[in-house]
Amino acid sequence: MQQIFITGAAGFIGSNLVDRLLADGKTVVGWDNFSTGQRKFLEGALKNSNFKLVEGDNLDLPALTQAMAGCDLVFHLAANADVRFGLNHPSKDLQQNTVATFNVLEAMRANGIQRIAFSSTGSVYGEAEKIPTPEDAPFPIQTSLYAASKVSGEGMISSYCEGFKFEGYIFRFVSILGERYTHGHVFDFYKQLLEHPDRLKVLGDGSQRKSYLYVQDCVSAMLHVINQGTAKKAKHGVEIYNLGCDEYVQVNNSIGYICGALGLKPKLEYTGGARGWVGDNPFIFLDTKKIQGTGWKTSLTIEQGIKRTLEWLQQNQWVYESRSH
Repeated sequence: MQQIFITGAAGFIGSNLVDRLLADGKTVVGWDNFSTGQRKFLEGALKNSNFKLVEGDNLDLPALTQAMAGCDLVFHLAANADVRFGLNHPSKDLQQNTVATFNVLEAMRANGIQRIAFSSTGSVYGEAEKIPTPEDAPFPIQTSLYAASKVSGEGMISSYCEGFKFEGYIFRFVSILGERYTHGHVFDFYKQLLEHPDRLKVLGDGSQRKSYLYVQDCVSAMLHVINQGTAKKAKHGVEIYNLGCDEYVQVNNSIGYICGALGLKPKLEYTGGARGWVGDNPFIFLDTKKIQGTGWKTSLTIEQGIKRTLEWLQQNQWVYESRSH
């Protein structure tokens, strides 16, 4: 039976992937250091005899190598995803994203594992000139440490695919929404509105345009192409896919969906400017023709995804308490 290793298994995307794989009858080894992951997200999985949780850090190569033994596919989802505050701790992206990815690859090599799926980001395109942005768009100047660290991870994976005959799947995500969402604009806006329903601080001018994808659609997309084995036929053993949907919204649209669902009309206080923070990309919209060409399609619109996320946050306000520690 196939045994799958997932880094960041207690995280937002990782825990949803764990549940999906277990539902499909797979054996899963979950790996997490619980810096941001939540044990509660794995409550269901821990009741399944096909799931094993190992607590550990990607920077501990011997422990990682040992935990990975016997697996034949790795989903490397663990990362520091704190894009906004990257400049406050520059080494965090290097250590948790770049060095960690090298360690994952070395642990795979030591165990003879050759298949890897990697969560990259649409931020690697920087402020793209071509929109919607395709996978073969030229790489621009990097504007965030997070994106730079993901570019490094992509580079190492593609090099291992060429040099050690790995089979690599690199997924460049837009922002993901849905159940177990614990950081991002919906999280932040709802937190503010719980504290003061009459006003809402908005970074930038609200005109930033972003695309989003529902987490179950994200999981489905990754499993869909891996099950098809598309990277086996690729020239260098690696396939890159943009994961997103065919639409985007302004931040102001998101605010409208959230406030409408909550029945609130807060005063909006904009910080001003086209960017919410240094390195923020004012327009992210990825071309997803490649992944759609494999037969995959989305199930929720962005508006539906935002409302689904808000409903989950309303029902699980404990995540705000857990993130404050």
